[in-house]
Amino acid sequence: MGKKTVSLVLSSGGARGMAHIGAIEVLEESGYEVVSIAGCSAGALIGGIYATGQLPKFKDWICNLDRIDVFSLMDFTFSSKGFIKGEKVFGELKKLIADCQIEELNIPFRCTAVEIPAGKEKIFKSGSLYEAIRASSSIPSVMTPAKIGKHEYIDGGILNPIPFNLIKEQYKGDLLVAIDLNGPKEELVKVDKKEKMDSNLKLPSWMKDYQKKFANYFYSEEKSEKAKGMSSVELLNFSFDLLQDKLSDLVIEKHPVDIIVEISREQAGTLEFHRAEELIQVGRMKMEEAIKKFESGS
Repeated sequence: MGKKTVSLVLSSGGARGMAHIGAIEVLEESGYEVVSIAGCSAGALIGGIYATGQLPKFKDWICNLDRIDVFSLMDFTFSSKGFIKGEKVFGELKKLIADCQIEELNIPFRCTAVEIPAGKEKIFKSGSLYEAIRASSSIPSVMTPAKIGKHEYIDGGILNPIPFNLIKEQYKGDLLVAIDLNGPKEELVKVDKKEKMDSNLKLPSWMKDYQKKFANYFYSEEKSEKAKGMSSVELLNFSFDLLQDKLSDLVIEKHPVDIIVEISREQAGTLEFHRAEELIQVGRMKMEEAIKKFESGS
């Protein structure tokens, strides 16, 4: 028998998107073939890189970044639209994996963003891969909006955190598989955190200032434990997260999915990319459980 083909939908979720890598690895190891991909934000990043055939190279790179490396890739700005420009990290990605046209990818790929101020969804199905990923991953108040021509775009998760509708435009596989990075606390997986060499390094004062100011992005523990006394920025982001979670639930309920993997929102903070190796393992564990459940018919 040939491999079972899969249409894969990858949700938004910041650094938790590294769990997509582990989940995809297990899919392949289990004999499933991904024939189309739809992604949003972090899902657009991992889905797009996977479609180039260069995911192992990206994995090796991201797993070797410690907390200092992650901070060094953040080109901070004092813009009121976001505190990271995003040019530096995408510059490094282009050095690692060359940009290409979406229509030339090995696997059909789509991703979504939101055009501002029109507030309408933009579906990327052609053109520069990195322009599309940059637009799809422009988290409001974190990364400044992406400019493409005369238009500006922000994170597609605002309107469509799990873009099932994009899959309908592509060749459909035998199975529909979705990975949701905005799952409930009950989905939290306890894994051993692998501390990298940066744990003994003294952080520059500017880094400490950013850690305090944006702890809800850099540290999931501090975000989950902080029950009151939120600043206006924290309250705005808490509200956005809550709305996105509920929207994700509604979208999943509406679409019949063969295999669904849920990663808890509390698994990692939005910018905790230094925990990539740990998050990849979480993705592997969750996908193994989901496939076992699906194949057993339970």
